[in-house]
Parts: sequence; structure tokens; C-alpha cells
Amino acid sequence: MDAIDRKILLHLQEDASLQLGELAKRVNLSKTPCWRRIQKMEKSGIIRRRVVLVDPAKVGQPQTVFVWVKTNQHNARWLQEFAETVSAFPEVMEFYRLSGEWDYMIRVVVPDVAAYDRFYKTLIKSFDLVNVTSSFAMEEIKFSTAIPLEVDDVDER
Repeated sequence: MDAIDRKILLHLQEDASLQLGELAKRVNLSKTPCWRRIQKMEKSGIIRRRVVLVDPAKVGQPQTVFVWVKTNQHNARWLQEFAETVSAFPEVMEFYRLSGEWDYMIRVVVPDVAAYDRFYKTLIKSFDLVNVTSSFAMEEIKFSTAIPLEVDDVDER
């Protein structure tokens, strides 16, 4: 991946709906080489997918909850089952296995406390967990999906 690929990614992370011609112009390429670079990054997995970011509050899902989970189960079969089950919950937006005091962190988006309580009860009924603690986000201060990329001449964005 070179500086031009990084520039393409910077622009696409900002606005994936950019027309190819506009994107090519911004990175100083013609359309065909720009398209080939995008295709190559998609095939290699650098670009996972292109999505629309939805405002959760405007679609009735304003509450973000961070859930920390501790378990005494640390075997591959249990992890696979836990990962599959938790990942299948539609309200789970992010899910990580951690080092340190907590074993897992889950970010959940729900309409209200009652919906979170239903999620919580289903989760603890599904698995024998040592500890589950939750924190409700009071305010979103920063949210980004853009991965920081170094580009020599970022000012051209």
C-alpha cells in the first residue's frame, strides 16, 4: 500500500459515496487506475465493505451500553459458542476479547433501559458468567469509523 492508496482510503472513509471521477481527481489519478486500486484493496481485504452510517437516535436506538464480562471458562469450545451467541444479538455493535481484568467487552445499542434489561437477562441465562457490569453512555463525545492513516501530503484532502 502506497501513499496514493492511503489517500484513496482517507477519502473513502470520509465519504464512501464519492463518485469515481471525483475521487480520482482528489488523488491525482485517472478513473481506471483509481478503480483498479480500489478493486485491489477490496480483494485483499484492506477495504472490508462499504456501508452507510445511521444515527442511532434518529432510528429509535439512542442508548449505548458498554458491557464488561468476566468468566471462568477459558477453553476454545466455550469461546466459540459464546462468540457465536453474543455476535447473533442484533443489538451488539462491537464485541472484543480482552486482556486484563475483564475477559470481554460488548458495545450494545438499544432504545431504552428495558430493552437493555431484556438483552442482559438473555445473556446471563445463556452462559454461566462470573461477573457482568454495564455502563450507560451519557454523551457521545467522539465517534469515528475512520482508521488514521499517515499520508505525506494530507493537505491535498
